[in-house]
Amino acid sequence: MIKVDEIDSYYGTSHVIQGLSLSVELGEAVCILGRNGVGKTTTLRSIVGLTPPRAGSVKIGGQEVRGVSPHRISRMGVAYVPAERQIFPDLSVEENLRVAEHPAQEGNEPWTLERVYEYFPVLGDRRRSGGTKLSGGEQQMLAIGRALMGNPRVMLLDEPSQGLSPLLVGKVAEIVAKLVKECGLTLLLVEQNFRIALQMAKRHYLMGTKSKIQGMVSSKELIENQDLIKKHLTV
Repeated sequence: MIKVDEIDSYYGTSHVIQGLSLSVELGEAVCILGRNGVGKTTTLRSIVGLTPPRAGSVKIGGQEVRGVSPHRISRMGVAYVPAERQIFPDLSVEENLRVAEHPAQEGNEPWTLERVYEYFPVLGDRRRSGGTKLSGGEQQMLAIGRALMGNPRVMLLDEPSQGLSPLLVGKVAEIVAKLVKECGLTLLLVEQNFRIALQMAKRHYLMGTKSKIQGMVSSKELIENQDLIKKHLTV
């Protein structure tokens, strides 16, 4: 569903992503693990066209999207949930959800307000509240719910644990894992909290300096090899 091959991405003249390749199969949940500043977010931005790669290939469902504008990539069924969440402060929870509505592809069960509220009951309870009046965890749920209202095939999730308490992080991770299992969502997320990544993904790319993928491991291998955690994730 996602195939990235030898991409190079820049911020101005700064060569941030250098020859990066990865893939995610249909209905699979995969995580990019690495310390802050190694290029995880830039990788997601490169896939959705916000930081367009200058070289290489990005394919979604077999279709080349390098050079395609972000809004067109979104219309192809790709949702991006940034770490900042970007909730509209002047809109209610329900309005934040409705603003992202887009028809489902033929044959897929559509995401409606009622279905989002089923997975995120707190959003239903707070639907008349201002979007930025929610707690950090509730705002993260709102950002994910808003992405689902676009009826995506693919979701890119950036640092879902950022700024959340351990209890709320666990709740968000539980819901995201449920979405992958029950709804067939294809997920690519980035994290530095490996414990949360283990809850949501079964396969993990390890990203190191110069934004290089330094290996790929299963959750089992990551749990059994603490040296990997020390090498790639601890400060």
